[in-house]
Amino acid sequence: MAAKTRADDRGLQMGLENPSDANMQKERQFVTALARGLEILRCFSVETPLMGNQDIARKTGLPKPTVSRLTYTLTELGFLRYSKHLRKYQLGTAVLALGYNLFSNMDIIRVARPFLQELADYAQAAVGLCVQDRLRMLYLENIYPNTNAVVLRHRAGDFIPMATTASGRAFLCAVSDKSRTYLMDQIRQRDEENWPTLKAGIEQALKDMHDFGFCMSLGDYNKGVNAVGVAIKSPLGGFNIMTISCGAAAFQLRRHFIEDDIGPRLIHMARQIETQLPRT
Repeated sequence: MAAKTRADDRGLQMGLENPSDANMQKERQFVTALARGLEILRCFSVETPLMGNQDIARKTGLPKPTVSRLTYTLTELGFLRYSKHLRKYQLGTAVLALGYNLFSNMDIIRVARPFLQELADYAQAAVGLCVQDRLRMLYLENIYPNTNAVVLRHRAGDFIPMATTASGRAFLCAVSDKSRTYLMDQIRQRDEENWPTLKAGIEQALKDMHDFGFCMSLGDYNKGVNAVGVAIKSPLGGFNIMTISCGAAAFQLRRHFIEDDIGPRLIHMARQIETQLPRT
């Protein structure tokens, strides 16, 4: 099971629609040492900014001697920094440089920002732009209204789950049937106990997408918070499918408000953003 999970994760990480379909046809070109090094970098987050070799070994399932060699190499290259006092690692400036270069070359953030701000101010809600990262969604941008409205304060770089959020459900609705089946199977394997509830939420999102053109998360991710999401399809490569969502306290963003007003506005905004993205 562990080997299968690592292979499935590898497929998700490589952006394949279905690893079994591709059957890892490029397996011979896959550099395992590089993949392991990148996996170590993924261990660090806002919640765990400092980690020792033992922590990393526990989180990745890699042998500690392997982790030690990889962290040493990553430190020498500037991707990690080592604190002798704490005897722990943290992300280095080389990671920041890569992230900055990526963000600087993402036209969609520049194009989307004014649209996100307009809707945030109108709805008095947070409006975010996300992309897929395995079974999570990663915030590229999250805009807040210019007031003290009650909203979830996610930041660019924060992760949210795919199965229970409006952004994640919008992504699942936008991918091919084959990709959705694969992703749902991965979600099921990682949370068998809650799978019936998760499955019901995703199936309802598919129905809502068919009926309304958008999907919702009504207290499913965060109790007392409602959100609506739609997908944006980029004409270029890279992040081909992104999502935008609008979320706020349930008493502010009631279901009828979503269905009658915010949802249709979100669809219109997504289409406007798509038309302004460069195509060459």
